[in-house]
Amino acid sequence: MKMKKIEFKKQLKDLMLQEIEELNWEEKLEYIRQILVEINKEYAKYDQSKKGKPWSDNELRLVLRTAPTKENIILLAKAFHRGYGSIEQIFRWAAEDQRVINEKRPDDKFIKQIKKIAKEVGWRAT
Repeated sequence: MKMKKIEFKKQLKDLMLQEIEELNWEEKLEYIRQILVEINKEYAKYDQSKKGKPWSDNELRLVLRTAPTKENIILLAKAFHRGYGSIEQIFRWAAEDQRVINEKRPDDKFIKQIKKIAKEVGWRAT
């Protein structure tokens, strides 16, 4: 049986008002946000029709001008109709040391495209 919205809201509010050991209100809200992002990543179904298709330089510029947080990766995946992992991988390749890339994938056009755009936008790995 499906829960009604009003009942869901009441139960969620009751749960959110519970105290969590060692967390103040702001920390609790941040913790809840992290959980929502994880749930969204795991259960959300969205259009991935461009999965596996080439990326434009402009798409990569936007990705690499965005902080590589889980929440942003989900937003970018939805916006570009791509998989979560493909966005995550762009950040990994942008951060990868060029020597490692030269050893493992020296002729990969997509990685070269990512590195070119990363350099152009001044992207720095953390």
